[in-house]
Amino acid sequence: MQRNPVNWFEIYVQDMDRARKFYETVLSVELQPMPTDLPMCGFPGGPEAHGCTGALVYDEDMPSGGNSTMVYFSCEDCAVEGARVAAAGGRLEREKMSIGQFGFIVLASDTEGNGFGLHSLK
Repeated sequence: MQRNPVNWFEIYVQDMDRARKFYETVLSVELQPMPTDLPMCGFPGGPEAHGCTGALVYDEDMPSGGNSTMVYFSCEDCAVEGARVAAAGGRLEREKMSIGQFGFIVLASDTEGNGFGLHSLK
């Protein structure tokens, strides 16, 4: 069985409560604390679900923001989640735009300065 190339992601944050609230608001999901040595909150998912999952991570040795990693979250219509970004404390970098046969994306920054994308087929 061929797998998707990404199987996990981590988004480093400086304020776990603020970042958790931001992603829960924008994506309409509930993040769960994870039993690890570092403070982590996991995005919903599981081994049978399509795509990959990951977590917000607080690690004082890993600064947030200004990174070159782009995580794209799947959406039904990325304009819906994109419209929630500013109200949740983030910044919309690029409104919904076509990427041709591959659908549409929105680019944004979270409350910690991390860039992320929203992707949908419509």
